[in-house]
Amino acid sequence: MKQLTGIFAIIVAVLCLVMLPKTSRAQSCKTSNNEKKDAEKKKGKILIVFFSHTGENYAVGNIEVGNTKMVADYIRDVTGGDEFEVVRETPYPKTYKEVVEVAKKERYGNEYPPFKGKVNNIDDYDVIFLGGPVWIHSYPQVMFTFMKQYDLSKKTLIPFLTHEGSGLGYAVQDIKKIYPDANILSPEAFYGHEVRTDMSKVKAWLETLGYKK
Repeated sequence: MKQLTGIFAIIVAVLCLVMLPKTSRAQSCKTSNNEKKDAEKKKGKILIVFFSHTGENYAVGNIEVGNTKMVADYIRDVTGGDEFEVVRETPYPKTYKEVVEVAKKERYGNEYPPFKGKVNNIDDYDVIFLGGPVWIHSYPQVMFTFMKQYDLSKKTLIPFLTHEGSGLGYAVQDIKKIYPDANILSPEAFYGHEVRTDMSKVKAWLETLGYKK
């Protein structure tokens, strides 16, 4: 009887040794998955808010899809974020000369034109990408209408702009005037004519932020 008990103990010990590596691997896999989920949670839920102009645009002619929208759509595809396109209630003119005049009037007159629609669940988002073309050294005024309507001061704000030589202009400074305590992360500007055919610079920028396809 004692001999059988001893043999049984040996069998149990061997089985434990065989099963241990599998358990360790399973635990390691579980830890890895948890770390990945934690990393995704730290980035937070994403919203891409942008204005984009169609019609006659400097350097690219008449277009049906705006330069900024193309960048916004790419960000959405890479990050999995939601989009909200800011559309002025009364559409901006289609011709370049006319839209410049309206942009000047709004900018220098400190006007905030209304836009269509709303974001019902703004509190659900942790990271807000803010996009637009550079008009008169900054975002189109309708983007500032959005910013004044929603409190984004406790969110991570990532500005992106399209331009043909203006860079970021005063866009970041203007955001800080509305949200002086906001966490503004890695603002970037892209040439509008480039993003129509090549998103490599946008891709590289997103990768520095930790977003990859």
